[in-house]
Amino acid sequence: MFDMYVVLIVSIFTMVLSLILTPVFIRLADKWNIVDDPEPKARRSHEKRMPTMGGIIIYLSFYLATFFLVPIPNNQLIPLFAASSVIIMTGILDDLFELSPLLKLLGIIIAASFIYFYGDVALETMTIPYLGTIEFGSFQLPFTIIWITGFTNAINLIDGLDGLASGISMIALTTMGIIGFFFLTIEEVSISVMIFILVAAIAGFWPYNFYPASIFLGDTGALFLGFMISVFSLQGLKNATLISLGLPIIILGIPVTDTLFAMIRRKLNKQSIVTADRSHIHHRFMIIGLSHKQTVLAIYSVSAIFSIIALLYNFSTLIGSILLTLFVVIGVILFVELIGLVGEGKRPILNVIKTFVQKLNK
Repeated sequence: MFDMYVVLIVSIFTMVLSLILTPVFIRLADKWNIVDDPEPKARRSHEKRMPTMGGIIIYLSFYLATFFLVPIPNNQLIPLFAASSVIIMTGILDDLFELSPLLKLLGIIIAASFIYFYGDVALETMTIPYLGTIEFGSFQLPFTIIWITGFTNAINLIDGLDGLASGISMIALTTMGIIGFFFLTIEEVSISVMIFILVAAIAGFWPYNFYPASIFLGDTGALFLGFMISVFSLQGLKNATLISLGLPIIILGIPVTDTLFAMIRRKLNKQSIVTADRSHIHHRFMIIGLSHKQTVLAIYSVSAIFSIIALLYNFSTLIGSILLTLFVVIGVILFVELIGLVGEGKRPILNVIKTFVQKLNK
């Protein structure tokens, strides 16, 4: 169905298109006052007016390529286009008028519901080794909404430094595309094709978004990327195994970890889970002494490690997968405590290790 040389050419075209459209949009954004002012907000790190809403370029480049240059089935593409357009409109309104968290959530839920009912995207069953298969039945819709909302917000939360969300998204999507290309059925390979084209659209935008940025993704871009990642991750999981269900979570290890421990941190501090703060992973890296650029590159590196681990799952036995999972859980806990993601004084595991080492040295 797909000639991979054609897919490669289309991907290059998409990247070039995004590369050309981005500086044009930067000039228009400045002219039309589509900018992010350096107000003293908890998640802002820039010091000058910056063109924003750059996700529109990724959205346009991706859909121009997928609608006109590759034969993606309409039953896959049109529901995705409609649902992601709801997300784009939600992001635009948020960038222009700062929507409340509940209104943003409503936009995501509407898009998730649309993709469930018309895009045939849902988790139907899950097979657990030695226990059998679980039928999700009437829980398919709430699970789909929770999955899409969670990943969409995770990418949105990590979008705090130049090039961070766009770079992490490229790493995650590339990993998902590789896994899908080799392990999905022939009928599902169009998912991987769309993933690679989306990576190309982000790649054309990324040079302008990386430090020092000329344009921001805005909530328009961060919500769009998070939504697309969540939908693509679900499209190959209609009949999942416990391992395949966990792969997207591993691939998106950084935003998932950041979101999970942000909720834990805020609950421990008796704050609302939607309260913005300066204790996200990227903030913690900068507090311990890394520069803006070094922080972004360090998080790229950690994201790449998560992606490699996700690839290893596809070649592991059940025992190997269990050991990999233990390694990931222990590694994440130590990482979180080392950088103080929950709080400066909240390092129970490291304190136990420190006490144990001190006793050994006596």
